[in-house]
Amino acid sequence: MKDDLKQTPVLGVRARARQQTVAEVLGIARGHLAAQGAASLSLRAVARDAGMVSSAIYRYFPSRDHLLTQLIVDAYNSMGESVERAYGAVADRDPLTCWRAVCFTVRDWAVANPHEYALIFGSPVPGYAAPQDTVEPAARVPRVLGVILAEVRKTTTFPDPKVPVKLRPEIARIASTLGLEVDLLGLDLMVRGLMVWTHLFGSISFQLFGHRHNVIEDGDAFFALEVDRLAKDMLGLAI
Repeated sequence: MKDDLKQTPVLGVRARARQQTVAEVLGIARGHLAAQGAASLSLRAVARDAGMVSSAIYRYFPSRDHLLTQLIVDAYNSMGESVERAYGAVADRDPLTCWRAVCFTVRDWAVANPHEYALIFGSPVPGYAAPQDTVEPAARVPRVLGVILAEVRKTTTFPDPKVPVKLRPEIARIASTLGLEVDLLGLDLMVRGLMVWTHLFGSISFQLFGHRHNVIEDGDAFFALEVDRLAKDMLGLAI
């Protein structure tokens, strides 16, 4: 028992030191993302800037892909936490208010973290294949959107769905993971949800990466218009 009591503080100190080192390495890696992009991320370069020999960094990240994965997971979680917090702050759970809160929160997060946004929604990193570890963090924002879709379904009637038979199993699988009832009307709403999700992130990417430069000068006003038009035209919400 005495030996156990002696070892516990030592293990705690080591764990804290490891966490601190990992946080420092990730911070430096984010700086490299900003300066050079994900494709040029190098463990050796990160180790050098962290003041450690190149072999030491492998104790924390066995490969560049492990480092990339952690950066991706952190980015998804950061965005997800922001969206969940914004959704939770909507007192009456009105679908339109919730939809607006989610859209503007995602856009604000992207503007504040452009390089992390580019890492998860930009061009794929050559030679990198995202592992299963990234799936759950990536689902956090879509799950909030799924909750909003479920609320929309309680009050909105859509025309007869026209979902092709070959698409139904895949869309039903996605709908089920988001808590929507899996029937034809649920599938039709899920198609709408996938479309507004794609449009939302596409709009943010266009604005963030300058694709609307010299096209739309007031990007904020146009984004607000898009958010409301999507709510009205795709989700059937009254504006």
